[in-house]
Amino acid sequence: MFQGHGDDGYLHQHTLAADFSTNVWHGGAPAGLKEYLFIQWEQVQRYPEVLAESLTEKIAAFYGFKTGNILVTNGSTESIYLIAQALQKKKSTIAVPAFAEYEDACKMFEHTISFINWEELQNGLVPDTELLFICNPNNPTGAVFTDLENIIKAYPEILFVVDEAFIEFTLSVISVIALIERYGNLIVLRSMTKAYAIPGLRLGYIAANASLINSLRSFKLPWAVNAMAIAAGHFIYDHYQEVQLPLQQLLAEKADFIKGLAGTPLTVYPSHTHFFLASTPIHTAASLKQFLLKEFDILIRDASNFRGLSEKHVRIATLNENKNQLLINALAEWKHI
Repeated sequence: MFQGHGDDGYLHQHTLAADFSTNVWHGGAPAGLKEYLFIQWEQVQRYPEVLAESLTEKIAAFYGFKTGNILVTNGSTESIYLIAQALQKKKSTIAVPAFAEYEDACKMFEHTISFINWEELQNGLVPDTELLFICNPNNPTGAVFTDLENIIKAYPEILFVVDEAFIEFTLSVISVIALIERYGNLIVLRSMTKAYAIPGLRLGYIAANASLINSLRSFKLPWAVNAMAIAAGHFIYDHYQEVQLPLQQLLAEKADFIKGLAGTPLTVYPSHTHFFLASTPIHTAASLKQFLLKEFDILIRDASNFRGLSEKHVRIATLNENKNQLLINALAEWKHI
């Protein structure tokens, strides 16, 4: 899906008053990172490390893993396509609604694809499959799966691909990354772009047992992670405690935001993250998106292209109080058109 993701503000010529379409942390990159990257500028004059080896060592050491348990990638999207390629033509199931790249990657590498509704999986229905893709917390719903270890343990014949791109945005579930050495049927995907607000640099990593990482590494292109992304990763792990987002504050702001939206036409659905789904009772998500852009320079995510959602669904991320109020005010006008 080359088009149809959130944060498509670059397609619009005018300056946005507020961008609710992206679920990247609105507070921006960690303090000091920009200056640090400027100092590293000369690194772009030579090739980066072939497999981001130095950052691999740092991430592995952070978790107490061996370097063979980590593969640094050009964002989670590269991770997804590497898995689909290394395990091509497998029988794969995707818990939906979900990020479209799981399906696109599996199609590219000739998987037999099926889908399971998120609620069905939570209720104990486990599909007959070889790979199971689960985003936890889920994008776009913000739902969480709290007992993943139980099903990972109970179904050793299924390879669980758990995408934790938004794990930093919830207090409702903890990462399963510590389980990779215990279970050989677990791959964990982590993103370093969302919580640290550097999506333009493209940086993430895969954690799994050594044999799985070896298989994935054999399909990885050299120099896929650029020098500035590697440098950003070093900065983040060297200052890890200082660069974490203020999650308690963000979730409190989200709660206030949802209270404000209660007086608008939107129906808001429960979420364990700073972003959430909503639906419009009139017209469509596409027309609401265009209305907000044209009249208020506000961008939201038309979520109708997520498998399992309808033409009425939008995804909204929490911004600061002033910008949240802009959307609340704008939606009062939508109510009257």
